[in-house]
Amino acid sequence: MPPPAAIDLDSVRYAWTPGPPVLDLDRFTVATGERVFLEGPSGSGKSTLLGLVAGVLAADAGTVRVLGRDLATLRPAARDAFRADRIGMIFQLFNLLPYLSVLDNVLLPLRFSAARRARLADPRAEALRLLATLGLAAADLPGRSVAALSIGQQQRVAAARALLGRPELVIADEPTSSLDWDARGAFLDLLMRECRIAGSTLLFVSHDRTLAPLFDRRVALAGLNRAAPA
Repeated sequence: MPPPAAIDLDSVRYAWTPGPPVLDLDRFTVATGERVFLEGPSGSGKSTLLGLVAGVLAADAGTVRVLGRDLATLRPAARDAFRADRIGMIFQLFNLLPYLSVLDNVLLPLRFSAARRARLADPRAEALRLLATLGLAAADLPGRSVAALSIGQQQRVAAARALLGRPELVIADEPTSSLDWDARGAFLDLLMRECRIAGSTLLFVSHDRTLAPLFDRRVALAGLNRAAPA
């Protein structure tokens, strides 16, 4: 019997304010282990969809099932714990903590998730390996403040943080937007390899359609979302 879908949204609607919804989907599914490229213009509902899948937002109607769990059945604290244990997130604005070092930013998810920490024999060594694979191997770099890094370097630190501890689902929101060609190639190689090794499902949002052939499937959200502007 195949495993349940990693992401399964059924008859989902969401509105930011009273009025018409910004997201109105009949169905959106991502199979376990699948790597999906999600595209759509501004206003098509991409950020809203990611917020629902991550459990940051709660649907107004319908069912959001992630990694076999109906998120509506979880209290807010339980959703936070679920996300920390099982989902790695690469944010468009990075969400790094400027008062922490590079290494401490990468290790941060393990402070909130014993499950992700337990998957690693040596968390520090694994964090350094991910940084090195992303081209951040300078001897003094792990101890630097992230505020001293370039935008592209900060984006790669955010990626290493999301991948640490082999989460079952990785959500990436425009993760290559600040990377040059060489850094983008190294980043995508690492992302695909780490997801494949861990068996992680990947939901990758980007405006760069040239990346779509690297994925198992390409989804145009504007074509699925009935609330998207015509």
